[in-house]
Amino acid sequence: MEIINFSEYIPELVSVSMIAIFMAISPGADFVMITRNSIFFSRKAGIFSSLGVSAALWLHITYSIAGLAVIISKSILLFSIIKYLGAAYLIFIGWQTFKSKSDIEICGTTGSMSSFSAFKIGFITNALNPKATIFFLSIFTQVVKPETPIAIQIMYGAIISFTHLIWFTCVAIFLTQPKLLKAFTKSKNTIEKLVGGVLVAFGVKVATHSGS
Repeated sequence: MEIINFSEYIPELVSVSMIAIFMAISPGADFVMITRNSIFFSRKAGIFSSLGVSAALWLHITYSIAGLAVIISKSILLFSIIKYLGAAYLIFIGWQTFKSKSDIEICGTTGSMSSFSAFKIGFITNALNPKATIFFLSIFTQVVKPETPIAIQIMYGAIISFTHLIWFTCVAIFLTQPKLLKAFTKSKNTIEKLVGGVLVAFGVKVATHSGS
């Protein structure tokens, strides 16, 4: 059994960790969806959506380690399927939020969304994000060396997934603070339209983005 010298991979580890932090905190569809589920439903919904995002990242990690990220990014058909499904999902959720009749109470502690539904929304949002495919392609082809052991690559994946889980869980907890929820309640209609509009905009952007 080959003994891995972890010190050899410290530069890679630092690079992947820094990229993971940047990837997590960068505003995107995941952030907006976590925001939506947290303030319109509950803190618990936001946290389970965070778990969904974290789990979906393992899908990207798995096919990247297997070398399939290159195939997906180079296949117009496969990449287009992912792109348009992701765009349609974001537009659908965004439109549902936008046209809400304000019957959703902003409370942050109780809500009608089940834990499974919240997890599923987070998972699908990230799994169908074509930008995630490109992101992992760049990491596992430009940052991680081909000779890096699979065990080390899995560790990198765990860092990326855990970083997202921690960040989005913190976002869900922060957004459901009583004082913030009270302020959100006063502008519920505006927030619904804003969040819905942003999700639709993300969906349109994904659908019309031609780069791969």
